[in-house]
Amino acid sequence: MVAKNPSNALARFGLANEALKAQLYEEAAEHLRVYLDRHDDEGNGYGRLADALVKLGRIEDARDALRRGIDASRRFGHPGMVNEFEARLDELEGE
Repeated sequence: MVAKNPSNALARFGLANEALKAQLYEEAAEHLRVYLDRHDDEGNGYGRLADALVKLGRIEDARDALRRGIDASRRFGHPGMVNEFEARLDELEGE
């Protein structure tokens, strides 16, 4: 689907999830960035991007993804996700 329509945001999200499962973190991060640029995500995509960035050792970028995820989660009324991302952000502050 992505090959036929590279701007298909949801296909990018699906491909990113498969890349995460295969531990292809750079590929996952790239697909997630494209997805997030084109889709008003409710927070989950930012958390997945943070996961990939942590695996790549890009801690400051992961913090930024979590902050953006917190903002999106608040906008969409997902307080549980806000709490989860805030806890993850606190964990990364020491790194």
